[in-house]
Amino acid sequence: MKSILSLLAVGCLVCSSASALDTAALERAMANPDRPAADKERDASRQAPAVLDFMGLEAGMTVLDVNASAGWYTEVLSYAVGSNGKVYMQNRPDGRSAEAASARAARLSNVEELGAISDLAANSIDFAIIGLNLHDFHNRDPQAAQGLLGQIMGALKSGGILAVIDHEGTSGADNATLHRIAFDEAVKALLQSGFALVATSELLDNPADDHSVGPFDASLGRNTDRIVLKLLKL
Repeated sequence: MKSILSLLAVGCLVCSSASALDTAALERAMANPDRPAADKERDASRQAPAVLDFMGLEAGMTVLDVNASAGWYTEVLSYAVGSNGKVYMQNRPDGRSAEAASARAARLSNVEELGAISDLAANSIDFAIIGLNLHDFHNRDPQAAQGLLGQIMGALKSGGILAVIDHEGTSGADNATLHRIAFDEAVKALLQSGFALVATSELLDNPADDHSVGPFDASLGRNTDRIVLKLLKL
């Protein structure tokens, strides 16, 4: 359960309006036979149609998938924004998932690989997502994480959305080792960077996860308790 005090501290949360995202169509697209079976195995725990609808993603948007790795979210985003939208799949060119990312991008006509966020034009992105890896940047170097968030802020249009999903940790725990981040700490870092928190969701809550083991522990079946935050560039 997320901290009510934290939510009060950042002000009144604004409920998102009805989205233009067709979640039924997205579910059908995600079931297509060309999509890797390994990706489909993660669908139940990630609930992408519901989460992206909550975040306010719409067809036709230009999207940035930050540190996309092999591109699970990239492919789902590609389906969601459709042929009139675009997804930038951002990774370090020398990253360990570079080959898999390139193969995925080659299959998806509205996806373009991106090495550095700074290569994007300022105020050119409608929607950015940090999917399950804010903890890596923040735990390793909080100031470097602020730099990353600043780059995302620069790329987003005014009113642009930043979606953050991450493995929830417990304040005071060794979250760096556990590959997690405490809810309060995530919110504090995001607010420090200038984003406005407008909504949070319990869609990916898992009360069976007590935050004491890492996301890849077999006992969790890759279904961690997750933070789900919607932020805006004002």
